[in-house]
Amino acid sequence: MMDQRIAPYDEKMQKTMNNLSEEFGGIRAGRANPHVLDKLRIDYYGTPTPVQQVANVSVPEPRMLLIQPWEASMVKVIEKAILSSDLGINPTNDGKAIRLAFPELTEERRKELAKDVKKKGENAKVAIRNIRRDANDTFKKLSKAEDISEDEISDLEDQAQKLTDKYISEVDKAVEAKTKEILTV
Repeated sequence: MMDQRIAPYDEKMQKTMNNLSEEFGGIRAGRANPHVLDKLRIDYYGTPTPVQQVANVSVPEPRMLLIQPWEASMVKVIEKAILSSDLGINPTNDGKAIRLAFPELTEERRKELAKDVKKKGENAKVAIRNIRRDANDTFKKLSKAEDISEDEISDLEDQAQKLTDKYISEVDKAVEAKTKEILTV
């Protein structure tokens, strides 16, 4: 059973994993993925708004995204936002909808993306280890402030280490899976 003093650190590590998953979702692996638009904001009557809230985003083909704004006036605005973003894809618009054709990734670009995935994974591991360090610092302060035995502190530190090992292994699996997805032609 997990000590309730460990629970907040478990939660923080889980948030780190969720953040990593979101970051991986934004990396395009050669096939169309609506999540590449997640960070894109367009000016909707003076308010920065996610594309998904002003248009229907679908994947009609494996390498194509179709963006159908609910208002015809938004086509140009969305197109402009895509052009000024770092997506690296040129939109085509027919007046009613915008198509994003995802080009086949070059070998070089795949390796770059794989490196980026590894870097994001390393950053997540560092964050998880920092959470463990914070937990251990808190436990050491507990031993001074309260009447807690060294065995109890040692037990809490062991639990924190097991938690860290679990999440580090999850990060490794996520990195491996995303790298494999990117490098698969």
